[in-house]
Amino acid sequence: MTPPDYEYLRKLLKDHSGLDLSADKQYLIESRLLPLARKSGLSGIPDLVAKIRAGSSTHTVQVVEAMTTNETFFFRDKVPFDHFRDTIMPEVLRARAARRSVRIWCAAGSTGQEPYSLAMCLNEMGAALAGWRVEIIATDLSQEVLEKSKAGIYSQFEVQRGLPIQMLVKYFKQSGELWQINPELRAMVQHRQLNLLHDFSQLGTFDVIFCRNVLIYFDQDTKINIFNRLARLMEADGFLVLGAAETVVGLTDTFKPIRERRGLYRPSGVRAALAMPRPAMAVGY
Repeated sequence: MTPPDYEYLRKLLKDHSGLDLSADKQYLIESRLLPLARKSGLSGIPDLVAKIRAGSSTHTVQVVEAMTTNETFFFRDKVPFDHFRDTIMPEVLRARAARRSVRIWCAAGSTGQEPYSLAMCLNEMGAALAGWRVEIIATDLSQEVLEKSKAGIYSQFEVQRGLPIQMLVKYFKQSGELWQINPELRAMVQHRQLNLLHDFSQLGTFDVIFCRNVLIYFDQDTKINIFNRLARLMEADGFLVLGAAETVVGLTDTFKPIRERRGLYRPSGVRAALAMPRPAMAVGY
């Protein structure tokens, strides 16, 4: 891959996905795009770049998805899900007692392990959520990973990573070497293809937003822009959950960290008034 090809791909990825690669990440592009080029019947990355330069939207999408598909697993990092059970949902239950509804957004939901982990947490709450309307919206840039999430089918390796054995037995059905999450939990999650660089105001407002392990790939200006737009979609007393390596500190004053709750933030009140209607669609619980 020539230096001009690398610079072209860096710009393409930043413009289409927000991925901000440094000048020394050529090896990463080669490791992910060379197999893609060969799968497409091309001799290498230069031919792939030539196709994109010639206007091939198919190859553009394939390149962006290949570079932005990130690792995920059930109950990843554990701490955010402890916060969800022990801090977030008890507060939501109190604050929404009259409305009896809760909306949760998993931005960059990937192949579904995060939204389904949340669905399992909610199901474990049992009678406490009886009669409530619960919505989990899972979005991702990649349609391919969203399709996998919708199917809810995982390999033995995938279900062994982070998923307690009792939840595997309770919520999954085995078929050969694969496991499928049960229909009730799959019905709790709605899937939407969405690019965080684009307008997402049509999603409505949320009580809880999980946006983990995605903003670390963006430059500072892009992070600030996304944080400010997330704030406009969040209820005034909602919760934002970020990854362990992510923070709002030093970037925006629209959110404030919760002391002794790593990765957990609340709106600060320094934001534009919310004027977006709540969508009508719902997944009953």
